[in-house]
Amino acid sequence: MTRRVSTLAIDGGAPVRQTPFPDYVSIGEEEKQAVMEVMDSTVLSKYLGTWSPEFFGGPQVQRLERDWADHFGVKHAVTVNSATSGLYAAMGACGVGPGDEVIVSPYTMSASATAALVYGAIPVFADIDPETFCLSPESIRSRITPLTRAILVVDLFGHPADMDLIMDIAREHDLRVVEDAAQAPGAKLRDAFAGTLGDLGVFSLNYHKTIHTGEGGVVVTNDDDLADRVRLIRNHAEVVVKKKGTTDIVNLIGFNYRMGEIEAAIGREQLRKLERLLTPRLDAAAYLSERLRDLPGLSVPVVRPHVKHGYYLYALKYDESVLGVPRATLAAALKAEGIPMFEGYVEPIYLEPVYQQRIAFGRDGFPFTYPGYRGHATYDRGLCPVTERMHYRELLYTNVCHANIGRSDLDDVVAAFRKVYDNHGALASGLQSGTTHDLSAER
Repeated sequence: MTRRVSTLAIDGGAPVRQTPFPDYVSIGEEEKQAVMEVMDSTVLSKYLGTWSPEFFGGPQVQRLERDWADHFGVKHAVTVNSATSGLYAAMGACGVGPGDEVIVSPYTMSASATAALVYGAIPVFADIDPETFCLSPESIRSRITPLTRAILVVDLFGHPADMDLIMDIAREHDLRVVEDAAQAPGAKLRDAFAGTLGDLGVFSLNYHKTIHTGEGGVVVTNDDDLADRVRLIRNHAEVVVKKKGTTDIVNLIGFNYRMGEIEAAIGREQLRKLERLLTPRLDAAAYLSERLRDLPGLSVPVVRPHVKHGYYLYALKYDESVLGVPRATLAAALKAEGIPMFEGYVEPIYLEPVYQQRIAFGRDGFPFTYPGYRGHATYDRGLCPVTERMHYRELLYTNVCHANIGRSDLDDVVAAFRKVYDNHGALASGLQSGTTHDLSAER
């Protein structure tokens, strides 16, 4: 492994890759035609915030909901204007409120935790599994208290969480489970799609997801009451419940979480493409893993038995003690070779100001200071040691597994890794002599 093949780009040599990798593009002529049909119809939205046929949206919205429910094998699909809105509506439908606790992931987009705060509940962060980066069932169990009302699980990077165990734990304690499948459309656990494994599932149609409408989301469930409540929260519930005859109005202050007709029309076309956009991700990931798995100190993505991964991102683990090269230096060397390689993912959410300062709504610290809250949630550094280890020391990821990436692009990734590994001695000696910048010191 010490053979010096050529000078590293970070040291002035020629990079393996001198052109950017292709962008991911999933929009084509089908979407353009669908948009024009909506434009020609002149119906860009048909929602009204009243209990009427227009309460459920226009024809494209309702068609997308039927198509989505059919594709994913669920009873109800409810479109929203973002997955964030979907998470908020799902949490509201579960009935959480002030004084409750919701177990959430510390290693995901912030909305997956904020969904609890929106209803005055307290996020309680469980740790993640070191192989899949999803919530650890064992850590979930250790965080449950008499105040726990729900669990919000994230299928991070496209790998479904361990939903069998998580649902067992939830049923044992009479808890609702919301599955954030924003990064996992088309992923599966056995024959069931990610997003359909909990009480409610939320999908994202944000622009950088596998399929997208620019902005948008879909909430799915097999529970009639939960679906009804999500629809109400989506569309000005408080002025609808009287005429509709709803008597349990907990959390039925509504919002405008509605999707427009253009987005819905695009969504229908994107849904039809899902499998053919997902398959290249799986193929690319398998190709990379086969060619990188022998590199010392590098762990390719784990795929648990009976799982179909979604590969929103290709996530690796790196043990810097094996090569003696800090992760930051390795990532910088790969970037210099033209490979988009990133350290960590998001800073553990509990280290964000909202949790460190315990300020969310108003100046008095609600809901953290709510007198009816009898819990003891903490947000100190060290709360989730696996998460912190992954973020600050081990996790690397790249976004080169998608339908617009060719085999030669993947070969460049492999070539760059092998070039850097073949020159790791130069990187390590440069650190010792001070001629190579130790980027890890900046963290």
